[in-house]
Order: sequence, then structure tokens, then C-alpha cells
Amino acid sequence: MKKVLPVLLSLVCVALFSQWVEAQETPNAGASVAASGENSPPVPESGAPASGRHPGGSDTSSGYWSSWFKRVIHSQAEQPHWITPLATVTPRLEQEFRYDVAWQRSPAGTVTENYGFSKGLELIPSERVEAILGLPPYIVHNQTSVRNGYGDVSFLLKYRVLSKNEQKGNYILTFFFAASAPTGQFSNGARDAIITPTLAAGKGWGKFDIQSTIGGSLPTGDTNIIGRAILWNTAFQYHLLRKLWPEVEVNSTFFADGPRTGKKQTFLTPGLVAGRIPLWRRLGLSIGTGVQMATTHFHTSNHNWILSVRFPF
Repeated sequence: MKKVLPVLLSLVCVALFSQWVEAQETPNAGASVAASGENSPPVPESGAPASGRHPGGSDTSSGYWSSWFKRVIHSQAEQPHWITPLATVTPRLEQEFRYDVAWQRSPAGTVTENYGFSKGLELIPSERVEAILGLPPYIVHNQTSVRNGYGDVSFLLKYRVLSKNEQKGNYILTFFFAASAPTGQFSNGARDAIITPTLAAGKGWGKFDIQSTIGGSLPTGDTNIIGRAILWNTAFQYHLLRKLWPEVEVNSTFFADGPRTGKKQTFLTPGLVAGRIPLWRRLGLSIGTGVQMATTHFHTSNHNWILSVRFPF
């Protein structure tokens, strides 16, 4: 029950939020929001601003909450419509609830189960900004000497610097600022808060795209124990049969300071993501899976399976 309780509560919150926002909209707004969501087709652009909207992006026809989905549609229409990779954080702005499960195998053969994988609720409060609240993952160690428990709460803020959809150039550049709070139980989290500034970019050519991020993991204390690291992730994707996105990711960590100074860990991650599958009104479903295989001599785990379930809305 501990593994699924945060998911159930979050889905209830998403449903209530969606219903409340839709109730604030005008009766004819439903048709204009039906196509929004992950991997939705681009909204045609005529070059003229939509009714009630200034070129700068402000909506004068209704209030902030009642125009929420209109703002989301307008924001996502201006960026590429790729799918979100398994491990690499997409530079695109998304509005969804995401829940991942990971099975990580240590060199000794012990499998650690991570329920949630620090994913959670993603919202687009303004046309260039996405806010993510990562639910604390529940970690099962399968070892009698280590206690199971919840990990750290995390937050991520995206600011999209520039973007063009498939008709205008098919590229994007975004800045991230992530942070985690040391709220984990029984040493299932970090000793101190960690901040991770990141630069993300992507470019597409027809049905093929590359999405990449590079950032630094910077603890606010106990650096000699936690250590700093440079994180570099790149996903190569191909759009196949309308809703299938086979991919290969390269996920690297370069350790600096701390007990792993000078070491490098790289995973090659083949995977497949399917979506977006319509469910009800704006609600959709995307699901993906893949396996991380270590390609460097030093690695803390290997053959790590990932299952990712997303509900864009």
C-alpha cells in the first residue's frame, strides 16, 4: 500500500484539478482543448494572435485559471511534438502525471526496487514555464540489513528559452533548475539538499530527433561524503507507426569530489515508448520500458529495468 498511496492521491488531485479548471472555462472552450497533450499534433498557426490574446501571450478574454488549458495548448503548439524519453528529461514542456518503477541490480546481484523514481505531477503554469513536483520514491532493498522507506522530495522548474515546432524549425532550448530536500527515511535519501542546474536542447529531422541535457549535481553540504557530479544524458528517437517511439539513450555521470572522484559511469539504454493513447477528454496514456546496461568498468548497478507510465492532460 505504501508503494501506491502517493500515486492514488496524486491522480485524485489531477482529476479534481482538471474538473475544476474545465468548470471555469466557457462552454465553447472544450473543443479547443481536446487535442492538447504529449505528442499531440501541432496546432495550425496562421500568424495572427488568437481571439482575446495579445501577441505577447497574455489572455484578456478570461482569468488565469479559466484559461489554463488554452495557455497549455498555445505553449505546446510552439514546440516540437516528440515523446518524452525514459531517462533523459525532455526539454519540452509537459503537463502530465508520471509514475516510474525501476529495478536496479547491484554488482553483488541484489535488486533494489524504486517505486516512483522521483517522478510526479508536471504542470505548465505559464507559456514558457513548467513546474514538476517529484513524489518521494518508495525504495525496497531486498536486504534484511537495510530498511525500506521513502526517499527525498524533489522539485524541478523548466524555463523554455526558445523553440520552434515541426513547421518552423523543429528545435528547442530549455533551462532547468532542480532541487531535492533531505526528507528520506532510514538513509534512503541524501544527507543534504542537492541542487542541479541543467541546460537542455533538442533538434528533429523528420521522424528522427535528439534530446540532450547536461547539468551539475551540487550538494549544499557534506560535499566530501556526497560528492559533486556532472550529468550528461542524450536520447536518440525515431517515430514509427504513428504511436511508437523506439529509442537509445546514453546516460553518463562524471564524479567529482567525494569518495568517487575521477570515476565515470555510463549506461546505454535501449527502450520503447508508446503514446499518446486517448483515454477520456484531455486525458491520455503513454507507456514505455527499457533497460540500462553499464558500458564502463565502474558502475553502481547494471541491467536496470525501467517502466514508465504517463497520463498527459
